[in-house]
Amino acid sequence: MNLRQLFLQHIAQTSPAPIGLEMVKAAGIYIYDVNGKKYIDGISGFSVANIGHSHPKVIEAVQQQAAQYMHLIVYGEFIEQPQVAYAKLLTEKLPSTLNCVYFTNSGAEAVEGAMKLAKRITNRSKIICFNKSYHGSTQGALSLMGDEYWRNSFRPLLPDIHHVDYNSQDAIDAIDNTTACVILEPVQAEAGVVKPTIKWLQAIREQCNKHCVLMIFDEIQTGFGRTGSLWAFEQSNVVPDILLLGKALGGGMPLGAFIADKRLMDTLSYNPVLGHITTFGGHPVSCAAGKAALEILMENNWINEVEIKEKILVNKLHHPQIKNVNIAGLWAAIELQDFETTQQVAHQCVVNGLITDWFLFATNCIRIAPPLCTTEEQLKAICDIVIKSINEVYSKY
Repeated sequence: MNLRQLFLQHIAQTSPAPIGLEMVKAAGIYIYDVNGKKYIDGISGFSVANIGHSHPKVIEAVQQQAAQYMHLIVYGEFIEQPQVAYAKLLTEKLPSTLNCVYFTNSGAEAVEGAMKLAKRITNRSKIICFNKSYHGSTQGALSLMGDEYWRNSFRPLLPDIHHVDYNSQDAIDAIDNTTACVILEPVQAEAGVVKPTIKWLQAIREQCNKHCVLMIFDEIQTGFGRTGSLWAFEQSNVVPDILLLGKALGGGMPLGAFIADKRLMDTLSYNPVLGHITTFGGHPVSCAAGKAALEILMENNWINEVEIKEKILVNKLHHPQIKNVNIAGLWAAIELQDFETTQQVAHQCVVNGLITDWFLFATNCIRIAPPLCTTEEQLKAICDIVIKSINEVYSKY
């Protein structure tokens, strides 16, 4: 059997038709397949590679930490320098009330921990979340998933979960003194890069304050500069009670986190003891990689360049078959006719050397989210490939 056949036989599949490219190398914004073909990573490994792939300083951090020690004991028992150093750096970049980090293995696990923390703090069970939201695929996170298509096969799920429309008055009205938390994305990712109004986010914050409800921001995709500021919530002057991070947090290694005030986080340490626990969360190699990646991001001017690059997307993504383009920083959802057309265009982009995809709740939209280190010329080339691919798909009709 060749490697593809072994992949299909022995690796559990997540879809009937995986992309199926055999990759052998990644560097900067490029990925290389076994035949030597070079592809632009137009989605940053789904918002993981915000600083690009295989940065030498990240590789050095991984190698040095692996040589010192890897897993030692269940998370939170030993003092491990990579965890402490990264938590300190993260909290220095956050408001003073977000000062205590609980590292997890992934973004979905961060969601699970935050839900438990909200219930523990408030002694309430009602959770408000949003239609067309995505927070992960574990059963608690899946309960928050904003689309019945994805939830229905796995019922029963968590009770007392209330889905409302994003950016709606109904969401504000739903918050009352029986609510434990409101969990939302400051930009809805899988809905197709949907931005709410700042006024709405501020109203949610005010209503949460009024009823002693915890406000949770899921910045697993929006964080680390994607929208033009280090954290998307900075653009609304709204500070969450709990912040969720993942994807780019690990600099290419698996890592997630939920962050809150220490006064809140300490409640997970008693009654019961070990109120939240993880074996591999905050793995020292992942923390070393993530810290190196954040330092690289802050040393460069990439976040400040996002506004200029956003304008390139606005100016370049025009075509008679493009119905609309939603953009938030270096992140775009290009709306086409339907899912079938989007699939064809995404496939043609791969043929033309660009890795792209669509969105879970906006399947008629092409996803563009390249590494923040993408140059202006490279970004123009990405847009040109998208337009070329649309032309080639429609030329077949």
